[in-house]
Amino acid sequence: MKIMFICTGNICRSAMAHKLLEKKLKDNKINNVEVYSCGIYAYDGDIPTEEASEVMEEYGVDMSTHKATNIAHSKIKEMDLILCATMQHKNTIIRMYPELKDKLYTMKEYINDNNQPKDLDIKDPWGYGIETYRFCASEIEQCIDKLIQKIK
Repeated sequence: MKIMFICTGNICRSAMAHKLLEKKLKDNKINNVEVYSCGIYAYDGDIPTEEASEVMEEYGVDMSTHKATNIAHSKIKEMDLILCATMQHKNTIIRMYPELKDKLYTMKEYINDNNQPKDLDIKDPWGYGIETYRFCASEIEQCIDKLIQKIK
């Protein structure tokens, strides 16, 4: 199974989700999943924000190897599941790649079967302080923990 996380710049939300899922898959000895991430407006090669790296260290995740990928240079068409940070990202990707709409969800949408939260977005922490990043990472972790239960 190939899973891709998508946000705006691939230096905060999707990068954190990517690296956190990889760690949790390894911790759970799940070997049949490949994880990718990209950003709709990402600059190829960008590194994660200092805050994203610092918060992920608190989860035991090393972000030093992450390099941003623009969606145009990603392997999005090869994915089995595409998880976006927001509904706006999802709608943009449906316009760009309408053939992928059946594989495309927000992170919160995918993991909350019949109990949909009113707000399906994970807000962008870029430009905010470490506490905002911690809240964002906490939301991402909740989604990833439920995602792992679904794919086990």
